[in-house]
Amino acid sequence: MTLELKSIFNNQLNQWVIEVQGEIDVFTAKDFREELIRTYNEKQENIILDFGNLNYLDSTGLGVIIGAYGRMKEQGKEISIKNAKSNILKLMTITGLDKILIKSNC
Repeated sequence: MTLELKSIFNNQLNQWVIEVQGEIDVFTAKDFREELIRTYNEKQENIILDFGNLNYLDSTGLGVIIGAYGRMKEQGKEISIKNAKSNILKLMTITGLDKILIKSNC
């Protein structure tokens, strides 16, 4: 159960990209939440979560994403997901989150 996070600000697009590698579960969700908060507080712009190297996401991780989505939406900002693997896409589809978090033009 490991998690690696790399936050990069894209000046051209004026948005964050957070590359997520490993697993987001009950053991790593706190680190994920803290990185989202730290990144957003540094520069309050849209965030794209690059899940290309994310192997697992549980309900705790979903809760972190939903919480960030709500806070950012209140401020007119968006959080979205790109490059999600099939197991993550399935979870997003089952929960209906694919309609608000999965963007094809990220």
